[in-house]
Amino acid sequence: MLTIVFLLACVLFILAYVKYGGFLKKHFELDNKNDPPSCSRYDGVDYCPAPALVLFGHHFSSIAGAGPVLGPIIAGIAFGWGPVWLWVVIGSIFIGGVHDFSSLVISIRNRGRSIAEIANIYMSRRAYRLMLAFIWLCLVYVLTVFTDLTAATFKADGGVATSSILFMVLAIGFGITLYRFKMPLSWATGIFVSLLFFSVWLGQQIPMNNIPAILGDKAKTWDLVLIIYCFIASVTPVWILLQPRDYLSSFLLYGSIIGGFLGILFGGLPLNYPAFTTWNAQGVGPMFPLLFVTVACGAISGFHSIVASGTSSKQIKKESDAQPIGYGAMLVEGLVAVIALCTVMVINKDDPLVAKAPLAIYGAGIAKFLSIFGIPVKFGASFGLLALSTFILTTLDTATRLARYIFQEFFNIEGKKTRFLATAVTLFLPAVFVLITIKDANGNIVPAWKSIWPIFGATNQLLAGLALMVVAVWLKKKGKQIWFVILPMIFMLGMTLGALFLVIIRYKLSLLGFIGDVLLLLAILLILEAIDIFEVKKHIKKLIKGRS
Repeated sequence: MLTIVFLLACVLFILAYVKYGGFLKKHFELDNKNDPPSCSRYDGVDYCPAPALVLFGHHFSSIAGAGPVLGPIIAGIAFGWGPVWLWVVIGSIFIGGVHDFSSLVISIRNRGRSIAEIANIYMSRRAYRLMLAFIWLCLVYVLTVFTDLTAATFKADGGVATSSILFMVLAIGFGITLYRFKMPLSWATGIFVSLLFFSVWLGQQIPMNNIPAILGDKAKTWDLVLIIYCFIASVTPVWILLQPRDYLSSFLLYGSIIGGFLGILFGGLPLNYPAFTTWNAQGVGPMFPLLFVTVACGAISGFHSIVASGTSSKQIKKESDAQPIGYGAMLVEGLVAVIALCTVMVINKDDPLVAKAPLAIYGAGIAKFLSIFGIPVKFGASFGLLALSTFILTTLDTATRLARYIFQEFFNIEGKKTRFLATAVTLFLPAVFVLITIKDANGNIVPAWKSIWPIFGATNQLLAGLALMVVAVWLKKKGKQIWFVILPMIFMLGMTLGALFLVIIRYKLSLLGFIGDVLLLLAILLILEAIDIFEVKKHIKKLIKGRS
């Protein structure tokens, strides 16, 4: 049964790429005769054309952080795997894929501008400023959650920390070899991917366990190290670290996907966890609307629109690459979410593992899938955690660079030196969040990522609805059909506004509650801007007049 459920998702994703992806490609009229921003605005730092495979690796690595793993596991444990499976498959195909593809294409058509800049052109200056503020705050949440998650992983498994550091060195070597020594991509890939998988084994031999504990916690030490890493990664040219690291890291996730795929296909594992548990889960809340923000990046993510319009659109080599990079990458991320959900399906509801952190469930599941190849459980679990941590790191440096762009846009500051200031200001709030003690709504001390996850999910998905709104405005101005964007937009805005409101009620007058209030206000103001543009009031009056 587990195999059938998994294969059904795979078949639906393949059909969606061919049929619905083809529809999107035709509707947006992709044409390789158009000069992409990577060529017309080439600067060797941010605007650099990249081969499709390299750019797919960057884009996929950037969007596929911990979200498509943690979200489905948390929601699957809470509500059962059935509702989560349906939302991941349907959401990825008709909402998430459309969101990612259209965000990428409209950025390419607007000289690599961000989704906020496009709002400035096609909506209003006020919408532009509101969008920038909303995106920047959303990125602060992304940085906080994923920094703390990575630090917790490094503390729990020093071998993963060692392998991650070795990986950084390999990425820099790969970038120099590819772009400076002009080694063919196939040769460089073969050499450095082999070294990458060797580092997985080597990390377990020399784990970094004996590090000083800042503020009495080794996780805090790793938090500071990661903040420093984010700063360095944000200000260096993309070809040195960002592109090569993302490309290489994609092979880790490809390996975990293939391993998970074969393990599910041939492992003969039973489907143990119930398909449905409850409509209102303790600690999470009601399925409607919280399922749709808890799953987060596994079905749709507003962060993807920032990546698509912030970095990927500046590196795409030709317009036809938008289908595999924009739409295809989201479907593969949906597959990652299904595999993560399968790690829940194979455990019993009364298994002690259910009460553990999602990372532990994922690591145990991947180890179980890889065990059919004779791979030891400890190594399999470490490989799964390393693949996940690597993608979180990718999300961290991409999010920092994007937040730096947003900060520079908002204050209209340019120049090489300003990127250092913008990066430092961006990382200040995440540094504060991960170093202070955070309590949940009941006053219990919890990790920063766990406390912030609900509001992060609501903010992230609300941003997706707002990005779809900008796409709809752009299509309307171009005189094109907008129904396939409007329907997902209305659904996402409705679900996420409701979820954000529930989160605000939960945290009340706390810091998280206050920031939630600000985000809700920004979103409502942006929606009011769109109502004016779409002349909703005018259409309503006509409808009422016609009935009377």
